[in-house]
Amino acid sequence: MTENTELAGKVVLVTGASRGIGYAAAVEAARRGAHVIALARTVGGLEELDDAIQEVGGSSTLVPFDLRDGDAIDRLGAAIFERWGHLDGLVANAGMLGTLSPVPHLKPDEFDKVFALNVTSNYRLLRSLDLLLRQSEAGRAVFVSSSSARSARPFWGLYAASKAALDALVKSYAGELNTTNVKTNVFYPGAVRTAMRAKAMPGEDPDTLPQPSDIAPKLVDLLSPGVTENGRLFDITKGAFEDL
Repeated sequence: MTENTELAGKVVLVTGASRGIGYAAAVEAARRGAHVIALARTVGGLEELDDAIQEVGGSSTLVPFDLRDGDAIDRLGAAIFERWGHLDGLVANAGMLGTLSPVPHLKPDEFDKVFALNVTSNYRLLRSLDLLLRQSEAGRAVFVSSSSARSARPFWGLYAASKAALDALVKSYAGELNTTNVKTNVFYPGAVRTAMRAKAMPGEDPDTLPQPSDIAPKLVDLLSPGVTENGRLFDITKGAFEDL
C-alpha cells in the first residue's frame, strides 16, 4: 500500500490534541507528513503525543494553554505568522460536554464555560488564523461537532446548543470563503471511545465503540488539498457529505 504523504511539508494546527480524537488526528496528520502544532491544556498529554508523532517519523510544536484565553489565541496566530507565514490546516477539535441537566437547572457559570470553549474559542481561532489560512495554497479547516446539534435530546440542551451554534458559525464563515482557496467543513465523529463519551454514557460498554484512531483518517482527509467541499457536514456514520 502506498503511504499517504499528501500533507508533506504542510503546517497543521490541532486543538484538544492531548487525548482522544485530537490526539489521534494529530498523529495521523504527522503520519501524512504534516508538521503538527499541538494545542491542549495538559502538558503531560502533549509530551506523550510528541513521542507518538516522533514514532511515526513526524514533527510537532507543543503549545500548552487554555483555549478560553482569547489573548493567547491572538499570540498564537502572531507566532505562526512569524515562524511559517501561513497555516495549511486546522483541526478544531477541543470541546467539553458540560452538565447533562434540564435546561432550567443549568448553572449560569456552567453555561458560560461550555459556550466559551465550544463556540467562542472557535470564533477566536478564526479571527486569529483566517489570514494565515488564506496565505496557504489550499487552506483547510475542519471543526469537530456532534449530531447532538440536530437531535437536541432532553437534558442535552447545553451541549446541543453549543454545537448547533458552532455549526452555524462554520456555515456562515464558509460562505465568506467562496472566492478564496480556503475550504471549511464540519465533522460529526459519531460515538467514539473517549473520556467525554464515557462521561455522557457511563453504562455503555466502551468495547462496542471505535477507537479515536479508527476515525482519525476520515477526519484528517478533510485537510486534503483535494477537498472541494465547503460549508458542508461530513457525518462518519453515513460516510458522506451533506448540507449543514
